[in-house]
Amino acid sequence: VQLQASGGGLVQAGGSMRLACAASERTFSRYGMGWFRQAPGKEREFVAALSASGGTIFYRDSVKGRFTISRDNAKNTVYLQMNSLKPEDTALYYCAAGSNSLGTPSDHDYDYWGRGTQVTVSS
Repeated sequence: VQLQASGGGLVQAGGSMRLACAASERTFSRYGMGWFRQAPGKEREFVAALSASGGTIFYRDSVKGRFTISRDNAKNTVYLQMNSLKPEDTALYYCAAGSNSLGTPSDHDYDYWGRGTQVTVSS
C-alpha cells in the first residue's frame, strides 16, 4: 500500500487546514487509518485514528474538539480536518494504514506509512 499525504502548509494560529491521504490499495476500505505527527526534536505522536468501518475513532486529548478524521472509501482517501490550529500543532504529519482494520492510537498497529506533509502554524 502506498500512501500519499497532501494539504500541508503554513497557516496562522486560529486558522484551519485539511490534510488528505490517498491510498493506492483498492481494498482501502478494509484498513484502519491513522494520523501521526512529529515535531523537530520530539518523538512521533498519535493524532487521530479511524477504524475500517468508521465506527471507532480515537483522538489525542490535545486535538479533541479541534480535529476531525474521516474517510471516503470511494476515493481511497482519509482526511484530517484541523481547526483552531495552534503553534504547538506544528509538525510533520504522517498518515498510516493498518491491515488489522482497527485504527488505534498505537503505531505498532500500522503496516504502511506515508512520507508526511509539513504543517506549520505561526503565532
